[in-house]
Amino acid sequence: MRVYNFSAGPSTLPLNVLEQAQKEFLDFAGTGMSVTEISHRDKAFDAVVREAESLVRELLNVPDDYAVIFVQGGASTQFAAVPLNLMHGGKADYIVTGNFAKKAWQEGKIYGEAVKIGDSSDKTYTYIPDIDSLPYSDDADYVHITSNNTIFGTRYDRFPKCKAPLVADMSSEIFSREIDVSEFGVIYAGAQKNLAPAGVTIVIAKRDLIQEPLNICPTMLRWKVQDENGSLYNTPPCFSIYMADLVLRNLKEKGGVKAMNEVNVYKAGLLYDFIDNSSLFKNNVVEKFRSIMNVPFVTPSAELDAKFIAEAKKAGLVSLKGHRLVGGMRASIYNAMPVEGVKALVEFMKKFELENK
Repeated sequence: MRVYNFSAGPSTLPLNVLEQAQKEFLDFAGTGMSVTEISHRDKAFDAVVREAESLVRELLNVPDDYAVIFVQGGASTQFAAVPLNLMHGGKADYIVTGNFAKKAWQEGKIYGEAVKIGDSSDKTYTYIPDIDSLPYSDDADYVHITSNNTIFGTRYDRFPKCKAPLVADMSSEIFSREIDVSEFGVIYAGAQKNLAPAGVTIVIAKRDLIQEPLNICPTMLRWKVQDENGSLYNTPPCFSIYMADLVLRNLKEKGGVKAMNEVNVYKAGLLYDFIDNSSLFKNNVVEKFRSIMNVPFVTPSAELDAKFIAEAKKAGLVSLKGHRLVGGMRASIYNAMPVEGVKALVEFMKKFELENK
C-alpha cells in the first residue's frame, strides 16, 4: 500500500512518473536495456539530457545567455563550487537563514572572505532578515542566499536587490513558484527534494560569470567545462537525470510552474489554517516568511510529539519527524505531494487533537 510520504528528502515523487519509470525500466526507448545500463554517450540518453535541459529552460523561462547543467555531488558540493567559480576578488556576502545557509557560508570561508551580512539564528531561524537594510559589501563577488530553508520552514518572500550577482540555493523549492531567473547570477538545486532521486544537481548560471574559475578549482567543479560538454564531461547520474526529465514533463503537462504554485499555496494554506486555529499544534515561523514546501510544527511536549509521529505512521502518514536541530514534526509538501495527502494529514491532526486534549 502506498503511504503519504512527508520526507524532506529524498522525497515523494509523482505516482504516474514512478509507474512510467517502472514500465520502461527493462527496455528504455526501445534499446532493450535499462536506462541504468545504457551508455551516457548513446543517442537515446543524449536525447534525455537535451530534453531535460530544454524543459528547465521552458518551465523557468531561462534566458539564452544562461547555462543549464546537470552535475553530481548534491547541493552541498556546490557550496564549494560557488566560490571556486565566482570568488575572483576573494570576497562574498552570505545571508545565513538556516542550517544549509550556514554550511554554505562556512564552505565559502575556506576560499576567501565570506562575510555574514545577515543572520537569523538569534530567533532559531524563524524569520528572514530585512534584506533592504543589510550591509552589502561594495566589493563582493556575489551575494549568497538559501531561498527556502528546509529544516526551519522559512522562505524569502522576495529576493535581495544588490550590486553583486545573487546566488541562490533553491534545492527545496525549485519549480514550486515562479521566479525571474534574470534576477540571479546563479541558481543551484539538489534534485532529491522537489525533482528527482538523489544524485543530480541543477545549476543555472549566467555564462559571462563562469568563464574564469579560480585556478585551484577542480575540473569537475568548473561550470564552464560542464556547460561546454553538455553535462556529459564524464558519466553523469543517468538515472536521476532520466527521472528529472520525466518529472519535468509531468510538470509541464500539469500547467507548469504557475499552475503548480497555485496548488502549493492551496496545500500549504490548508495545513497552516488548521495549525493556526489549533489549541494543540503550533508553528513558530513568522507568518510572512512561512515556507509552502516545509511546514514544521510542535505540540506542547516532546512526549506528545513522539506519540503523534508513531500514530501518524500507523495511519499511513510517514516521515513526519522533525529535524534533530528542531524536534517536533515537519511536513514537507513538495510538488509531488497530492492535495489528498495534505487533507489526510489535517484530518489526522484533528482526530489526534480531540483525543489528546
